[in-house]
Amino acid sequence: MDMSGSAASALSLDVEVKEGVVLLHVGGEIDVVTAPEFQEAVDRATSEHPDAVLVADLSDVTFLASAGLAVLVRCSEERGEDRRFLVVAHGPTTVRPLELTGLTEALEVFSSVEAALTTV
Repeated sequence: MDMSGSAASALSLDVEVKEGVVLLHVGGEIDVVTAPEFQEAVDRATSEHPDAVLVADLSDVTFLASAGLAVLVRCSEERGEDRRFLVVAHGPTTVRPLELTGLTEALEVFSSVEAALTTV
């Protein structure tokens, strides 16, 4: 079985910037293989738009492993109190791991991009 290129196709990242908000649309699987790519996208968005609110839209994520959760926690910690980090998650694939780890209490989690943006 040829596994070449499967990691690249397992995760999709799309960045949208508008009015002080960086919206990072993430799709596919966030696991130990793709989490570094996700982290890199978060880091790049933060460095290019340091004062913007960062929204990680996990609506199209089909698998969220602990490595992906670690990226979310790290981003939240690095941004600190001054710069908001919002997470959009709905459905058992993304909400369940966040609930089981208590991250729904630690992170600002919303069920839709629209709901998140109304708080900005």
